[in-house]
Amino acid sequence: MNRRHFLKNASVVALGFAGLRSFIACRQEPQGRYGRLLPDPQKTFDLPDGFSYQIISRVGQQMSDGFIVPQRCDAMATFPGPNGLTLIVRNHEVDSDADAGEGAFGEDYELLSRLPPEALYDACKNGKPALGGTTTLVFDTRTQRLEAQHLSLAGTLRNCAGGPTPWNSWITCEETVERAGDRLAQDHGYNFEVPASAAPKLASPVPLKAMGRFNHEAVAVHPPTSIVYQTEDREDGLLYRFLPNQPERLADGGKLQALCIIDQPSLDTRNWDEQKIVVGALLAVKWIDLEDIDAPNDDLRLRGFAQGAARFARGEGAWYGNEAIYFASTNGGRKQKGQIWRYIPSRFEGTPDEQKEPGRLELFVEPNDSNLVENADNLTVAPWGDLIVCEDGDNEQFLVGVTPEGEFYKLGKNATSGSELAGVTFSPDGTTLFVNIQHDGLTLAITGPWQG
Repeated sequence: MNRRHFLKNASVVALGFAGLRSFIACRQEPQGRYGRLLPDPQKTFDLPDGFSYQIISRVGQQMSDGFIVPQRCDAMATFPGPNGLTLIVRNHEVDSDADAGEGAFGEDYELLSRLPPEALYDACKNGKPALGGTTTLVFDTRTQRLEAQHLSLAGTLRNCAGGPTPWNSWITCEETVERAGDRLAQDHGYNFEVPASAAPKLASPVPLKAMGRFNHEAVAVHPPTSIVYQTEDREDGLLYRFLPNQPERLADGGKLQALCIIDQPSLDTRNWDEQKIVVGALLAVKWIDLEDIDAPNDDLRLRGFAQGAARFARGEGAWYGNEAIYFASTNGGRKQKGQIWRYIPSRFEGTPDEQKEPGRLELFVEPNDSNLVENADNLTVAPWGDLIVCEDGDNEQFLVGVTPEGEFYKLGKNATSGSELAGVTFSPDGTTLFVNIQHDGLTLAITGPWQG
């Protein structure tokens, strides 16, 4: 099964999801599709009966290439690898002020000499490089065994989320707008493309500058057009789309635009002060061109809003499925517990004819109830149609599922700490769910009696 086929068919959320609208104001028992969560004797991760997990990677481990697993494991995606193996590309959200031990090169950068200088995006002026980036894991779902893991991008900062492409690469996003100065040698705030590869090699650290410089969070790619939709983790962020000049060749440049609601310019979708957007309503959209997208003053979102773009509350996780883009606004909604949106592209998406049949934006769910979902972050769509959401709230941290019929349920719980969950993604064969417990530095592989 190739990645394009998986992306197109693994997300049969379908119109049955409309049923969840009746659940936005009620509380539900958490047993849902798989039953109640059972306490984990190891006090790591609670799961329903019949499910199990294993820890396949830990921060601080030595990897197959000799480097160290960096800290702050974040978003991930999977890709079909050689001989039936699964490739997992994983982000590391390491800040500019991190200690050496938080990165891949050892406590005193003793492993740094193993890299050629051109392999680093930012070696920094003091010779101590930016410590974010990505790692790639090679996993066999048949044996549930990790075969290898290696560094795959180096020298970037705060690689928070991103998204898979249908051409088997991962777009990793820098959630920062730090600029070159006393320490940093390069401006940051860009996306980078990382090919999924079982071979232990690093991606060329080429910033995709035409996709804009802002507080990037996640991306989702529309397979028929190669258009990339981008979220921005700011309380007054925008939803962007990037129209590449050449399909599947993002480094060749393109046009950056922002979403605008037709006849409602500069609409505030956050619903903080009043319920401006009703759950289930379909809003016709247009896309406005943006200028000066490198934004040296970090004002791209402000200029876009002034031009008429809609404003969102901390756009975070995004995923393509069922011919639509789903994305989370982590603290949107009346109680700031989060929203999940659904964008349905026009059949003429990205062409002049889309004015005849505009794309539509829908407030998919706004729970306003932390017992259902609290501050949705990373999300994915299961091969059988359920939406699986990572929480990043103030209370206990759950994986939350939503069925096509609109039932919320708890799929898993962080039983070891209060750390957020991140990077939820299924293997291409649908047998295994991967997720990170970020601050504890654990990557889990979960199996069980999945639906379908």
